[in-house]
Parts: sequence; structure tokens; C-alpha cells
Amino acid sequence: MWGDESDVVDLAIEWSAKRVVRHTDPLSTARSASELAADAGPTITASGIGGAAALDVFDRVLEPATRSQDDPLNLAYIAAAPTRAAIAFDFVTSSANIFGGLWEAGAGAIYAENEAIAWLVGLLGWPEGAGGCFVSGGTSGNLSALLTARETALTRRGSRPPGGWKLACSANAHSSIQTAARALDVDILDVPVDERGHLTGPALRVELERSADVFAVVASAGTTNEGIVDDLAAIADVCEEFGVWLHVDGAYGGAGLAAPSVRHRFDGIERADSFIVDPHKWLFAPYDCCALVYRDPQLARATHSQHASYLDHVDRESWNPSELALHLSRRARGLPFWFSLATHGTDRYRDAIESSITTAQEVAEAIRASDHLQLLREVELSVVIFERPGYTDAQYSEWSHEAAVSGRMLCVPTKWNGRTVLRLAFVNPATDPRAVIEVLETLR
Repeated sequence: MWGDESDVVDLAIEWSAKRVVRHTDPLSTARSASELAADAGPTITASGIGGAAALDVFDRVLEPATRSQDDPLNLAYIAAAPTRAAIAFDFVTSSANIFGGLWEAGAGAIYAENEAIAWLVGLLGWPEGAGGCFVSGGTSGNLSALLTARETALTRRGSRPPGGWKLACSANAHSSIQTAARALDVDILDVPVDERGHLTGPALRVELERSADVFAVVASAGTTNEGIVDDLAAIADVCEEFGVWLHVDGAYGGAGLAAPSVRHRFDGIERADSFIVDPHKWLFAPYDCCALVYRDPQLARATHSQHASYLDHVDRESWNPSELALHLSRRARGLPFWFSLATHGTDRYRDAIESSITTAQEVAEAIRASDHLQLLREVELSVVIFERPGYTDAQYSEWSHEAAVSGRMLCVPTKWNGRTVLRLAFVNPATDPRAVIEVLETLR
């Protein structure tokens, strides 16, 4: 029906091979839909435009209109800096067309994914039997973990509280926690942070003493905006005291578990009930990939297993990722991460993460020593928050825009303690701190 597609396949493979090894383009950026329509022309037609023409449109018009996430000076938000091995194997994963939801269909792929998750379990210090699966991102991971926590609380307590459930977190928790609360129809108990922005055990205890309806506490292991790691050990003490599920959101910062220089900041995480980390952030995997891990995966199975007549044959004793999160169909998105780990080894991962931490510290020291910039908080992981005293919001935006369109650096303003500041997020071991410091001199 489709005819011989070998020529199209060859074109796609050739393009992919060249893209994997070429340097990034810091000038690639978004364009308006009208501009793209004018340059691309009609692409979806009754008879098709052909593979060569479609690839030409992608290469010439569409791909350049996307931000280069792995550019060494893309320091906005939390970018992705996947290894070449991980990118290449993402193509292999797609080519293999594996259904990664059930062991019966994807045993080999799921086995490999579990090898990667086992490394994370080891970093967490969790017991044998802990495990999980890969989902699309932190939002999906947080929602799935908190759904498991709510259903576990319902089973243990026997009924829903008259006033409904609550989850406790600080205002620094990721925005996806607010989304998860709406999806789960639960209220958020806002726990005050300390003067450094951390959720602490004493503050959490005060709030839990006031409310018996909290089913979970969400702690951060590296907030997106500031890179803050909450006081996990004290939080774990309180959660154990009150019998409340502890979920740790390490979407960005969880990679720091592999770095000896900052491992102490995560003390207490070994007592959490669930945890997420996005390999597509600081573990050098391509989009989209989040590792969702449970101390007791059986609780997740009790929550997420789907049952239908066409699923009656499923072997429930096997390791089925579809029973561990809010999904059924899934690709084996953890395979590129596994392949990169297997290719390079965990020591090189450790060194790459430490490199980002060192770069952040070097840039922070240069800002601290500067006569025109001010460092605003201690760097805990690899996010640097600073300001140019005297700059207005308009000046920050103008400088950020000019640095982006010139290809010098991507650095966008953010809010810190109610005022506009600048933020740099270091997750790419190829980032040269000297190049960053040189750009910051233009803030005079």
C-alpha cells in the first residue's frame, strides 16, 4: 500500500547521522506561524509531497525554528544536553517500534530500562525490590506518584476525609504539583519556607499538627527556579511520625545524587516513598524521559493496573510498566538513557555532573567578585541567581533578547523574592565558564 519507502528511510538516516554530530546553532529560534507557513508552503496534501520534499521543508524551515536545547550557552530554563550516544539510540528505539507497556511485548527493552532504574535506586539508597518505570516528564511522574499516595492513604485509612484530602508542599514546589492537585481534586497545604527558601521539618510538623487530612508531602530535590534542596532528613522524620507519604521531586536536581560534592544535600532521601528525576534534564538523555521510582512498587500496581476483557491475559506477576503510572500505551523511552549509561559508564556520568557544578561555582564566584553584579543566594546545585543592581524589568528583557538574537547566550529573567533577576542553569558539561563570564560583562 505504501510502496517502496527505502529511499525515504535512507534520507532520514542520512539526515539524522549528520545532525547528531554537527555543532549546535545558537541562532535557531521560534518564528511566527505566518512566517513558517510562507516558507514551508502546503505540506499535507491529498497525494503527498514526497519524502525528499518533506525532509527539505523540515531541514530548511522547521528545524531551524526550534531552540537548540543542547547548545553550551543555552542556560535558560533547564535545557537538555544529551550525549551523542543517547540521541543516536533514540533513533534505534523508534526504529525498533517496541511496545514498552507490558513485559510480554517488550521484555528486552523493559529489562534494559530496569537496569538504568536500578542505578538510580542505588543512588537513592533504597532497598532491594524498589523500582519503577519511565514516563514522559516530571508532570506525569508527579501526578502518578501522588495518585498512588492518595489511593494508598485511602486504603490505609478506610475512607476519604469529610473535608477532602490535602497534600503539603512549599510555594517553591514545581508548578506541576498545583496541576496534580487539581487533577486529583485535593487541596494544597502551603508550608512556609525558611529564610533560605527551604521546606523544613519543624515548619512541616506545625502544619501537620493542624491538619489530619494530609495524604502526602512533596519535597524538592533541586527546585527549577533556584536549585534548592529541601531539608529532606527532617522532613522524612516528620512524615514517619505522622504516617504520611513522602514524595521527592528531583526532576532537575535529582541527578546531583551521583555527585559526591553535593550528595550530602540529599540526606534523608533514602526514606522517601517515591521519587522522580528527568534524565532529559541533567542526566544527558533526549526528550522525553522521566524516571518514576517507588520504594514499594506493589502500591503503584494496586493504583494503576488497568483491567479489561482484552487485558485478561496480562501476566500480572511480570514487571509491567503500564501498571506503575497513569498510562497504558508507552514507548520504551528509557532505552536511550540506558544505552548512554551502558556506553559511557556511571563514572563518566558522575564526572559530567560534577563538571556542571564546578562551572556554576566558577560563574558564581566571578559574579561575587564583580563590581557591577550581585550574587543573590548560595549555589546549592547548578543554578545561579543574580542581579544587575539598578536594572529595570525593561532593561533585563532588552539585554536578554539581544544576547539571544546575537547567539551569545540564552539567559532569561525570572522572579526572586518578588523582583526581577537573572538566572543561569548549568546542566551541559560542555559549557565554558569563561564564555559565560565574558557575556556577563555586557551587563555593565
